Amino acid sequence: MQRVLSVSLSHVIRSAAFLILPFSFISLIAWATAGSASGSTTDPIRGAVWIWLGAHHIPFQLALPPSGISGYLTFLPIGAVVLPFIVVRTTFARALDRLKGDFHDLNGVRLIFSMMYALFTTLLAFASRSTAISPQWYLAPIFAFLIAFLATMTVGYRLTPSRTLIIATRLLAIIIGAAFLIVMILIIANFAQVKNITTSLEPGIFGGFLLLALNVLYLPNAAVGVAAYFSGSGVAVGAGTIISPLWYQLGQIPALPLLGILPVAKQPFAVIGVLFFIGIGVLLAFLTREYQLQGMVQSFVFTLAGVALFGYLASGSLITTEMGAVGVSIWKFTVSLFIEIGIGLLATTLILNKARK
Repeated sequence: MQRVLSVSLSHVIRSAAFLILPFSFISLIAWATAGSASGSTTDPIRGAVWIWLGAHHIPFQLALPPSGISGYLTFLPIGAVVLPFIVVRTTFARALDRLKGDFHDLNGVRLIFSMMYALFTTLLAFASRSTAISPQWYLAPIFAFLIAFLATMTVGYRLTPSRTLIIATRLLAIIIGAAFLIVMILIIANFAQVKNITTSLEPGIFGGFLLLALNVLYLPNAAVGVAAYFSGSGVAVGAGTIISPLWYQLGQIPALPLLGILPVAKQPFAVIGVLFFIGIGVLLAFLTREYQLQGMVQSFVFTLAGVALFGYLASGSLITTEMGAVGVSIWKFTVSLFIEIGIGLLATTLILNKARK
């Protein structure tokens, strides 16, 4: 046990350093080019930790100078979660190689490693607080543990998920994959607008690279937003705004190039997207037709749980009060798909049952 603890701790620190060090380089360059007369050398170090925490989807409470007006940063890029996931997976595999089988239960090692990772993340979140930016450190153990545990589950012998969970995962992959395809088409179709927003920012070479990376990391958020748009529930880009096929109310938007794909008016024809989600329900009925009612219901529930999770990750606040609601509405998105997928599932099940008789 002592060897498992020591090896796990060393590799937890290594996994954090693997990302924090390059983030420190980015933060140092940004700090140097900003030319702040009041800044200190601790700012780039804290900035690197904040970027690392943001990659774990840990939200921030802000009181930015000079006004000191409070705000929240909870609309974080889903794509950034991939970075700690890959690093944890790699370092855990190396930890197992170093242990050379000197443990009784692999699941126990996974649990110890994930708990240590969560504890280390929480300590960094607590220690990196400042008067202007304060990570919500009490959420750090939740997000860090989930990311670490899921990453370690992909190393060594793997637990076989239930068939119903596999079906739900495939349906979610189809939904997000189709939404990604539409996002790519919209970027190409609105490339001039995306380019104009980028040019107006005048980011420079280094800033342009960081802006491109940021937009790439936000692509999953955009994909979830597109799925919500075509489901009819719509998305928000600021408090009191709504962008959906049948309702459109939009004010000023942040200068984020990816937002150049937003429609400029109502698009009633887009309600045809509801048929896609009804088709997902039809597919769910066919995939679970060999199971009893319990298996079908479980797959449906798992799918909706995944939808709610994506909705949570793809929504939040973007610093100011005006941008207090950005992304999808979790409950609207979930309820919309509950109705639409449920219609396809129920109708197909009734038809199949009638055909068997």
